[in-house]
Amino acid sequence: MRFGIVVFPGTWSDTDCYYQVKDILGQDADYVWHQEESLKGFDCVILPGGFSYGDYLRAGAIARFAPVMNALNEFAAGGGLVVGICNGFQVLCEAGLLPGILMRNGHLEYRCQWTTLRTERTDTPFSSLCKIGQTLQIPVSHGEGNYYADPTTLDRLEVNGQVLFRYCDDSGEVTAEANPNGSARNIAGIVNEAGTVLGMMQNEVRTLWWAGSVFPRRKPDFPVDNAPTILCLVLALPFNSPNIPSALGSQRLAPRCPRVLPVW
Repeated sequence: MRFGIVVFPGTWSDTDCYYQVKDILGQDADYVWHQEESLKGFDCVILPGGFSYGDYLRAGAIARFAPVMNALNEFAAGGGLVVGICNGFQVLCEAGLLPGILMRNGHLEYRCQWTTLRTERTDTPFSSLCKIGQTLQIPVSHGEGNYYADPTTLDRLEVNGQVLFRYCDDSGEVTAEANPNGSARNIAGIVNEAGTVLGMMQNEVRTLWWAGSVFPRRKPDFPVDNAPTILCLVLALPFNSPNIPSALGSQRLAPRCPRVLPVW
């Protein structure tokens, strides 16, 4: 697959995404500057985390007017796969590619921590390796990750099966305590009606950074759980991708990582 990684002024995790796609997964990847007007030739486009245009006005509000967003709309309308990570999720909502909006965290605090997500749907390119109810540990790092939509929109998301992941506790129970930002109905990740555009506030590339430690080029410093699932659901690789070592399937990850996440 060929991945395009969109770079706005203020984007900061573009190099992380590039590293994971190119060096870890062995896929083709190219940076896409925000002034580009075509996404022809890409199979999947990633909008990374960061602070596009300094998050002036509100997160993603200016980025939605970048020239590349016209191309992204056409790309998504044609069935292209799109992944919005953190600030990328905010941009997708501002651009109308996903419903709802991301507001300040309900407690008005910045949070950098591991969260547990429960899988609600498995018939999408981003979750095909998961099982219904399966939990995944993925970190968050944001101050504006509080997903909000009006009740009618929320009901429509539920009916259409557009809620892909919810915040939950380690046992898979959806609780208020497991919600790190106050998101409505514990929503952690959603897709468009076609199931081809994914938005998540979680910093998946950080999970992939840890998962990358089990590859031969890295010395494992702790075991990894569900790495193939995480790699596939986040970066939309096919189920039978030959670039994911089968050895990963036997690894396990502790539910919580006690280490402080690196700041890149």
